[in-house]
Amino acid sequence: MTDIKVIIPAFNEADSIAHVINELPKMVSEVIVVNNNSTDDTVINAEAAGATVLTETRKGYGYACLKGLDYVASKSKQPNIIVFIDGDYSDYPEELVKVVAPILENDIDFVVGARNKNLREEGSMTPQQVFGNWLATFLMKLFFGANFTDLGPFRAIKYEKLKELDMEDKTYGWTVEMQLKVLKKKMTYTEVPVRYKRRIGVSKVSGTVKGSIFAGIKILGWIFKYSIK
Repeated sequence: MTDIKVIIPAFNEADSIAHVINELPKMVSEVIVVNNNSTDDTVINAEAAGATVLTETRKGYGYACLKGLDYVASKSKQPNIIVFIDGDYSDYPEELVKVVAPILENDIDFVVGARNKNLREEGSMTPQQVFGNWLATFLMKLFFGANFTDLGPFRAIKYEKLKELDMEDKTYGWTVEMQLKVLKKKMTYTEVPVRYKRRIGVSKVSGTVKGSIFAGIKILGWIFKYSIK
């Protein structure tokens, strides 16, 4: 039986986290919420919804994801697939079935849930997010011949392949680092279209000018770092 674990980085997602956990399909064996310095009831609500809750005090999306992976690695039984999804309820958790399908059915290594324009709720992505995704995927196509159209955080990967990537980014570059390393290691990948809606609460990255700038710098930095290797 396929063992699927979900990692959810969470910073002040008290109003949304239970929705995300409760709507994940039953095929998931464990939901791991990584509390990243929340000051609200994120931890209480996540635990009440049945998640395993970890705490990472160093702020950063990558730090939270790495904490979740350290926990998974510490267990005697390893999963087959790791799924990442945000805790803001902007994705549709039940679509995890679609996101993991290419791995289960076609032995694909890595899958990105692509937030296609025709499936996005109006206003669910800021103009800077849309432009940043376009620029990053355009550069990946230019430098690496990649077919990615999105840096969507809703993604699935075989656990053994994820370990090979040796992920290291601590903050905003986590998603693009993963995609670039998949390309560099010539792993198989695909995208599946997923719906996307306005998040609950305010984005900690795209919702601020500072966050958008730093995210953009991180993403472009990873792309150019790999393009000259």
